[in-house]
Amino acid sequence: MKIALAQIDTTIGDFAGNRERIVKYAGCARDRGADLVVFPELALCGYPPRDLVEKAGFVERSQAELLRLARQLPPIAALVGYVRPSRAEQGKPVADAAALLVGGSVVLDYAKILLPFYDVFDESRYFEPGRSVCVHEFGGFRVGITICEDVWNDKHFWTKRLYARDPVEECVEAGANLLLNLASSPYGTEKIKLRHDMLKTISTERGIPVVYVNHVGGNDQLVFDGSSLAFNARGELAARARSFAEDLVIFDTNEGPREIHAAPACEAEEIYQALCLGVRDYVHKCGFRKVLVGLSGGIDSSLVATLAADALGPENVLGIGMPGPYSSPGSIRDAETLARNLGIGFRVIPITPVFESYLETLDPAFEGEPRDVTEENIQARIRGNILMALSNKFGSLLLTTGNKSELAVGYCTLYGDMAGGLAAIADVPKTTVYALARYVNRAAERIPQASLDKPPSAELRPNQTDQDTLPPYEVLDTILKAYIEDNLGADEIARTHQIDPVLVRETLRRVNAAEYKRQQAPPTLKVTAKAFGMGRRYPIAQKFCE
Repeated sequence: MKIALAQIDTTIGDFAGNRERIVKYAGCARDRGADLVVFPELALCGYPPRDLVEKAGFVERSQAELLRLARQLPPIAALVGYVRPSRAEQGKPVADAAALLVGGSVVLDYAKILLPFYDVFDESRYFEPGRSVCVHEFGGFRVGITICEDVWNDKHFWTKRLYARDPVEECVEAGANLLLNLASSPYGTEKIKLRHDMLKTISTERGIPVVYVNHVGGNDQLVFDGSSLAFNARGELAARARSFAEDLVIFDTNEGPREIHAAPACEAEEIYQALCLGVRDYVHKCGFRKVLVGLSGGIDSSLVATLAADALGPENVLGIGMPGPYSSPGSIRDAETLARNLGIGFRVIPITPVFESYLETLDPAFEGEPRDVTEENIQARIRGNILMALSNKFGSLLLTTGNKSELAVGYCTLYGDMAGGLAAIADVPKTTVYALARYVNRAAERIPQASLDKPPSAELRPNQTDQDTLPPYEVLDTILKAYIEDNLGADEIARTHQIDPVLVRETLRRVNAAEYKRQQAPPTLKVTAKAFGMGRRYPIAQKFCE
């Protein structure tokens, strides 16, 4: 049997568009001689639909579109993810399901059993779990059908398991000799390798082929990398789709040619491709064509502008330089050089006259008070106002340029540099920002070398650098990863990484104190194991400290 792995980029709620995409890829699979084409989890309605599944019209449309899809498909069997009523007398009214469509009809329907409720997932909030596994005779195989999390509880791979049930084991015990998995597994660093190793273990330990088809594309804060895989019964990689792009590959159970497409060469390439895909899909799926980026000549804004140019085309990116009273001559020169290297638009709007007007207006109210961070933040807020005015006037989405290290400790200004529609690199630590900048410069200098070499600075007071306020970024990022991603306490971080305990505790205090800022930030593209946003839910008003 030839099985096509069709990883497609769907839009939540675009039933007609998603259906057309499924029909198109089913046709491609048929043209290539496939007997069965497998699509990702909830491909028909898009993932994650979140509270849309609580609307009766959404679920009714999903059912109607499935029947319409069955009639439109070319002569090939298709396994498609969709949402439907759960049919349970008690519990949640909706199920995350997969339907096998053959000859214009639905010949089987399976409801996902394991519903994750951690990190960015809250599926048990919405869905009723399936009660029984599904093993179906097809193409000479007894095919076990699973959906995403169903394969993430294998006792041969995980030392600590989250669920009492193991749908993979239940499928094998029911006689399955081929396992299919429809997935919508979001990207995170090390996630591609983790999935590979987990699926390889399942195929090796169970002695059955495993086919895994993952969603690709960006939906809000989540980026799905695709990277669909198939392993033969010996645990050998037999098919692999591209990462961060739509693709279709064929897995031949008769040991035919192996279709293995190239994977990203390094972590920097992975992250960069994830961010490009996330920016492109967020902008386009939200109805925008063009974006704005405030260009300071620094490394962060340079990276965001480069991402935008690569994701959307340089003709759709406008950089705005906004020199103030403390901007160095090199900053605007570096911004101009970047814009020229990228081929994006660029204009300069000085903020010094506006800043002086603010000071004149506020001086009577501030009488007797020394100048401090207040006046620094006014500059950032002037820039934010200018950028948002341009966004409103020309219908361009504003991309913020703050990184994860700054956002973590509150080294950012509400309604200033945090203003915008998408926080493109707010899950990228500062040290990784430099790694990505070096990656985009690997063939030629796109980001000016001066932007990589000069000490990071917000340039809001004379001779300011980030390290006036923050530890060296190598130290800061080590603390932040240990606390935010690894969930370690202060003493364990200090002991494990040999860092001054006082510095560790002060850093954690700053992280906790900045929660109110982060919850007002634009959506953040998730690329690490734990991003600020939908997967990290902490109270703002609280007294617990490490």
